[in-house]
Amino acid sequence: MTQPSGDTPQGLGFAVSAYFLWGFLPLYMKLLDHLGPAEVVAHRIIWSVPIAALLLILLRRTGDLMTALRNPRMLAMGCVTATLITLNWGIYVWAITSGHALDAALGYYINPLFSVALGAVLLGERMTGAQKVAIGLAACAVVVLTVSAGVVPWAALGLTVTWGFYALAKKQLPIGPNQGFLLEVLILLVPALAYVGWLASTGQGQFLVGDFGTDWLLLGCGAVTAIPLILYANGAKGLRLTTIAILQYIAPTMIFLCAVVVFKEPFGQARMIAFPMIWAALVIYSVSMVRQMRATA
Repeated sequence: MTQPSGDTPQGLGFAVSAYFLWGFLPLYMKLLDHLGPAEVVAHRIIWSVPIAALLLILLRRTGDLMTALRNPRMLAMGCVTATLITLNWGIYVWAITSGHALDAALGYYINPLFSVALGAVLLGERMTGAQKVAIGLAACAVVVLTVSAGVVPWAALGLTVTWGFYALAKKQLPIGPNQGFLLEVLILLVPALAYVGWLASTGQGQFLVGDFGTDWLLLGCGAVTAIPLILYANGAKGLRLTTIAILQYIAPTMIFLCAVVVFKEPFGQARMIAFPMIWAALVIYSVSMVRQMRATA
């Protein structure tokens, strides 16, 4: 993809819409807190398939998908990204529905810094001094939370690690983002259907058992999963990397506000120390990144 020289209004509209939808997603997922996270994730997969498939049909890009399905290497790479996104969704749904939305916000705040560290370790990319300071601050924030709670914030770190490796693997997948998303949910479709079928056969499933509100919420999981991803994929085409990097903080900020204002999750002393450290790290990282990109422009 050729990087645009400037931001287009259409690209900005698509991307901002995607991040706001991701930011409001906890409000939707909280309505499903009476279900197990695995059941919710299974329905996210199942009902994303028709939406993603319809988009490719309208775009007339189904040929790319068929090529990927016939290519063992691309199919194997698709299995890797599908596994990572499933783990990410599972941790996210558990965090929101079990009263750990602040951990979800923390995980997505840390993610850009983890991606920088991942690039340095696995790809040999050089980190600037400012980036090292930012990563160090984030690590200290995690230590503060760990010492205070007596346990590692596994949900936050799980979201950071799964999304970071997902993004890295996704870059290696030689297929467009819309085609790649459909490939992933198609790979996951059979196990998702099998799991939902097993729940129904054992009387544990909550779909089509008389609660029409839950039925509609589960059906809507496809839309709230697929639409933001599709909007983001198309918005990124019309935005500079610096703009995308700054916009990505919209979603975790909204998740943070949902956790504190709407869900009333406790924001104790440790978090009052840790979150400002994360925010300071992100400011340092963002300023460094913008300067670096301007210098190489």
